[in-house]
Amino acid sequence: MTAAVDIGVAAKTVLCVGHAVQDHVYRLSRLPVGGSKNRATGFTSVGGGPAATAAVAIARLGGRARLAARVGDDAVADEIERELRGHGVDCAQLRRFAGRASSRSAVVVDDPGERMIVNHTDPAMPADPAWLAQIDLTGVDAVLADVRWPEGAALMLARARAAALPAVLDADVPLPPGSPLPRAATHVAFSLPGLRDHLGLAADTPLDAGACAAALQRIARETGAWCAVTMGAEGVLHGRAGAIVHSPAFRVTAVDTLGAGDVWHGAFALALAEGLDETAAVRAASAAAAIKVTRPGGRAGAPTRAERDALLSSTAGGA
Repeated sequence: MTAAVDIGVAAKTVLCVGHAVQDHVYRLSRLPVGGSKNRATGFTSVGGGPAATAAVAIARLGGRARLAARVGDDAVADEIERELRGHGVDCAQLRRFAGRASSRSAVVVDDPGERMIVNHTDPAMPADPAWLAQIDLTGVDAVLADVRWPEGAALMLARARAAALPAVLDADVPLPPGSPLPRAATHVAFSLPGLRDHLGLAADTPLDAGACAAALQRIARETGAWCAVTMGAEGVLHGRAGAIVHSPAFRVTAVDTLGAGDVWHGAFALALAEGLDETAAVRAASAAAAIKVTRPGGRAGAPTRAERDALLSSTAGGA
């Protein structure tokens, strides 16, 4: 497989399944500690959610993005859908539920680019994924699912795997030990918090590269999936049970990490859909995420294909 694909022939389609949310983003010089009042230096209201932001990243990179997600029947849902359509995301499977509230978050981003997120999701939002079985996978080249709707993720990852499509799991929190989702996927890409959660470790438990690699090998043996863990500026560990390798991160100055993992997963799924092997897909995804963290805002910082490819070309010998 080659490390470059000419999408001028036919753009590939990725179906994203999971969470769509409206983020209220506050900028502060530093993240708040304890009970205190803080004055924001900036505010924006933007769409978020792992699957929804990944879909935007895919569209920005020249792919065709479809989103299957649950929202309420409210003004927040209108705002979510309007922005997604503006980015070119196909929202035909964005399902509204009467009497339910759409998900929303308060996000605090500090000057170094770190963030704190408080999310509210309607606990009465219907979890039954049966309606997803009616989605036609003809023309879909990969499926990407987050963990925020595990019933939906399990169904669509299994359908993708049965259809011999890449079935990519964005393995962030919550992903408790014993979750069936890694076994449903062909590719499991953990965040560090997601890997800790899946291992049953406390959120502040240190995980060095050796421990991460050993955990990935064990999970890969148990699931038969290709596994990875994204580690921000420390790069990505990835591979199968036989060998876990390290791909370094691109050296950039971070301004805002909000949405970086979602952009990474969207870019990775699109690269697989386009026929890249996993190592090339990791590098393409890492380049997209690196560009995103240099820009303020979540999905607004997702790069175009030309921008991402320019970074890849400028660092052809490595990150």
